[in-house]
Amino acid sequence: MVMDAKTFDKSRLPSRHVTEGPSRAPHRSYLYAMGLSREQIHQPLIGVASCWNEAAPCNISLMRQAQAVKQGVAARDGTPREFCTITVTDGIAMGHQGMKSSLPSREVIADSVELTMRGHCYDALVGLAGCDKSLPGMMMAMCRLNVPSIFIYGGSILPGSFRGRQVTVQDLFEAVGEYSVGKMSSEDLDELEQVACPSAGACGAQFTANTMATVSEAIGLALPYSAGAPAYEIRDRFCMAAGEKIMDLIARNIRPRDIVTRKALENAAAVVAASGGSTNAALHLPAIAHECGIAFDLFDVAEIFKKTPYIADLKPGGRYVAKDLFEVGGVPLLMKTLLDHGYLHGDCLTVTGRTIAENLSKVAWNPDQDVVRSADAPLTPTGGVVGLRGTLAPDGAIVKVAGLKNLKFRGPARCFDNEEAAFAAVSAKKYNEGDVIVIRYEGPKGGPGMREMLSTTAAIYGQGMGDKVALITDGRFSGATRGFCIGHVGPEAAVCGPIALVRDGDIIVLDAEDGIIDLEVSEEELARRAKDWKTPPSTFKSGYLWKYAQEVGAARTGAVTHPGGAEGTSYADI
Repeated sequence: MVMDAKTFDKSRLPSRHVTEGPSRAPHRSYLYAMGLSREQIHQPLIGVASCWNEAAPCNISLMRQAQAVKQGVAARDGTPREFCTITVTDGIAMGHQGMKSSLPSREVIADSVELTMRGHCYDALVGLAGCDKSLPGMMMAMCRLNVPSIFIYGGSILPGSFRGRQVTVQDLFEAVGEYSVGKMSSEDLDELEQVACPSAGACGAQFTANTMATVSEAIGLALPYSAGAPAYEIRDRFCMAAGEKIMDLIARNIRPRDIVTRKALENAAAVVAASGGSTNAALHLPAIAHECGIAFDLFDVAEIFKKTPYIADLKPGGRYVAKDLFEVGGVPLLMKTLLDHGYLHGDCLTVTGRTIAENLSKVAWNPDQDVVRSADAPLTPTGGVVGLRGTLAPDGAIVKVAGLKNLKFRGPARCFDNEEAAFAAVSAKKYNEGDVIVIRYEGPKGGPGMREMLSTTAAIYGQGMGDKVALITDGRFSGATRGFCIGHVGPEAAVCGPIALVRDGDIIVLDAEDGIIDLEVSEEELARRAKDWKTPPSTFKSGYLWKYAQEVGAARTGAVTHPGGAEGTSYADI
């Protein structure tokens, strides 16, 4: 449906509150001050939100891409208004106190986009995001506001080349472990760090950014193929198209909560499992669902993971990176084989105005590639990520099994009350083969901020011990983590979950085939230990991390900080 600005009915759009009628003359004067014409002021106002910054390559091209979005909006008689929000980039925040800022930044991104849209009464949102938490943060804002919205990924980085071998930043984190045990020289480490990340874009393998980008297409908030294209100029055509398409969504009043349904969330979980994606999706999908007022927790995600085949041979568990997937057919190729074999709901609406099945109707299987297997001939019959539950984690836990050879583990606990202590012990090789390394008080409330443990897990892997020890935490793991590493253990230690009561030498049983995480300690003994447990003092007495610790809920439901979309009306209806 094509509509020019003169036929848009402003009386039902939020921007009427700032552009229409004599009482809004002062408001319009500000818009005239920025060079807008009378016609532009009375057109729909489109928020173009980007996470541009100079923190990392993930975000560096977003401002340029936003200009292409704005051209698309203007071409269809809309008035784009660009604004930026923050990101915290995990690769730089990793392995130190900065990582406490990562997950909380998701809430700040969603909150700041909401406040900007509310304060200026924009009618629709095109959101561009590059780094891990900015993707779910932007999608959460879209669902919370419920104005017509389109999500755009900034694109992935190109793989580096180290002496003829394709490398990513994951190789560098693991190289630190190799260096610590004398397997790599300082000269080789120096050379690797200079070639691992050769361009703009987010981490190139199926880590959290590419996992959530894949989700954006599967859930229906992004245009087909837009999630796969690397971060070079080819992306501008998707950005321009999104700018044009947002005007159609306003005209047809298609909103995020029409798109993000229970079935769409199940589709999103299926593509995470099929692509061997990041365990962080089990945190972000419940949070996106929460914004729509849909109950969809860790166990709901795990249920989909359990019955979805793992078919995309992507790093860190496999061989390829996002650019390779895009070049053989992109996310639609992956989704098409899942749909054909009954693993996706084809009747879900998307931002194209068509259903998933309609979007994929012309996608042909590409037999001349081995990045994606057919869903009836998978790498493994169940998903690359598995949910666990048991006496150590009554509220669940999650493990990435893509690329894992051994799915069972039993061993004595070696406990650490923060990541720094664990990393120091690992670096000094003060642990034994067969240990279950426990890192606790790193949950959403206890951290606060639920840090990722990539530095520790990568160091273990680099030391050649990746399949000889297990690691569990109430914190998180990076999408780049590999090995038997279990995160999101709940209830977390800070609220006296069982993980707080584990002692060195206690036997822990892990079974990723049957979804079990048990502590071989009697209920009576745990009750005795609980009586002696004291809430540890927080190191944060003020500031955002203090505020976050007061508000944040359990990992099982997405580590959310407010009552969610089931409560009251959305901004779109003001």
